[in-house]
Order: sequence, then C-alpha cells, then structure tokens
Amino acid sequence: MTTGLEWWAIVIIAVAAFIFIVIFFSFVPVRLWIATRASGVKLKIISLIGMRLRKIPPARIANPLIKAVKAGIEMNTDMLEQHYLAGGNVDRVVDALIAAQKADIPLDFKRATAIDLAGRDVLTAVKMSVNPKVIETPIVAAIAKDGIELRAKAKVTVRANIDRLVGGAGEETIIARVGEGIVTTVGSSVTHKQVLENPDLISKTVLSKGLDSGTAYEILSIDIADVDVGRNIGAQLQIDQAQADKKIAQAKAEERRAMAVAKEQEMQAAVQEMRAKVVEAEAEIPKAMAEAFREGNLGIMDYYNMKNVMADTKMRDSIAGAADPKDESNPAQE
Repeated sequence: MTTGLEWWAIVIIAVAAFIFIVIFFSFVPVRLWIATRASGVKLKIISLIGMRLRKIPPARIANPLIKAVKAGIEMNTDMLEQHYLAGGNVDRVVDALIAAQKADIPLDFKRATAIDLAGRDVLTAVKMSVNPKVIETPIVAAIAKDGIELRAKAKVTVRANIDRLVGGAGEETIIARVGEGIVTTVGSSVTHKQVLENPDLISKTVLSKGLDSGTAYEILSIDIADVDVGRNIGAQLQIDQAQADKKIAQAKAEERRAMAVAKEQEMQAAVQEMRAKVVEAEAEIPKAMAEAFREGNLGIMDYYNMKNVMADTKMRDSIAGAADPKDESNPAQE
C-alpha cells in the first residue's frame, strides 16, 4: 500500500513528464518532420532542431524544400538556409524555379537567388517571360519641321530578360527611350501629315534603335495607340517674332521722336539766346544815340529821318501781318 509521500512523488514525476513532452513538441517540429518524411524528403529531425537554434523557422525551409523535391529540382537545406539568412525570400525563389522549369526557361538556383537579393521579383520576371507585359507610355509631344505639334501615345510590349535582370534598367528607362524615339522621329519629319498618314513610321524607327539594350526587358513591339494634332507652334513663333519686331520698331521710333524733341528744344534755346542778345543790343542803341548827340555825330534831322523810317517799317509790318494768306479778300492771292 502506497503512502502519501509516494503519491506526491508520482504526481510530481507525471507533471514533469508532461511539461517535458510539451516543451519537446513545441521546440522540435515533429509534425513537420513527419510531413517531410511522408513527402519523400530526406530531412533529419536534428536538422530541424538546428534551424530552431539558428533562429530559422523550420517551416520556411521545409515547405519550399518539399515543393522543390516534388517538382524534381535538386536542392538541399543548406542552400535554402543560406538564402534565408541573406534576407531572401526562399518560397518565392522556389516557386520561380518551378515555374521556369515548367516553361522551359533556363534558370538555376544561383541566378534566381541573385535576382531575388537584387530586389527584383524573380517569380514575376519568370511569369513575364512567359506572358509579356504591355507598358503604356504617357502622351509625348513632338514638333514636326512644319511647326505643327503632334501628341502621341505608345504601347510597348516587353518580355523580361532573365540574364539582364541583375543590373538592368527598369520600366522608366524603357518609357524614356521610347519617348525620345517618338520626339526624334516626329522632329525629323518634313510635315506632320507624313506621321498622320503612316503612324507605323514611328514604331519602325524606334524599334530600329535598339532601345532595350542595358535594360532588364526585351522589347517585342511598339504600337502607336493614338496620335493627335496639337498647337501650330510655327505660327505662334512667327506671331511672337512679329510682336517682338513691332516693339523694337516702336522703341526706335520713340528714340527718334525723343531726339527730334531734344533738337527742337535745343533750337528754341538758341533762338531765345539770340533774342536775348538782340534785346541787349537794342538796349545799347539809346546810349549810343545819346553819345552821338553829345559828340555831334548825329543831328536832329538825322534823328527824325530815322524815326520816320522806323515808323514806316512798323506800318509795313502791321499791314503784312494783317494780310492772312487764307483770306479771300487778299488781292495777292488772286
């Protein structure tokens, strides 16, 4: 018959065993190990424990490994762990390898991980290699040689180039190069009507330039979606030039007018100066006459003759000023 002490020991041992089992199953992914075994993946349970110790979620390695083995891709846990510890997405890389294998696209694990670590979506790239993507450019404005503006919009069909995904330029470069090609093609056209009649001229010219060099894509086709006629830039430039010439002519005319006014004012000042000198000279006449009287050089009869001449001159001047040329009664006009 067991005593009370023995009962307490049995309870403690049972609790300890329960805690140990709970800790063991929470630390050791037994269910995941069983799943790998059932899937035909040779993965030791000690490897799963090692993943726990390296702070790697075992499911992040085991599940992609199961998919790879089922798809017939040779792979081991060390390769997946290295990529995970480098900051890569293991599941996406494995899915990309499976998709590439099904599509018969040459892609190995090393290149796939390099693409993933470069920040590109390797799975999307593989899908784009199978199903090309259409990139629509914004409206590009270009001016033909006749001065007419054309607004064109293109659709570029591209396919991902796996070999150039690492270090290759993105979609922005493709859009910029296509826009440059549109501007060059329209700008080299003699008239805008040539472009409107043959929009494929833009596509052929742009495609011949090899715009996909150095990019992560391969351009399959360039289709002009829409071409609209914009402003008449040539006429606008001529109008602006005419207005500028008009302003220049007005400025020169204003300059000539100012010079004429200045010259007229200068002449008026000279006339005023001459009048002042005449007035000054006339003021000296009475003094000279008085001096002539005192010296006996001028007699009284000479003085009266001079006064008569001055009166006669004044009368003639008044008559000449009263005779208006526009007056019909003036006999000189007849």
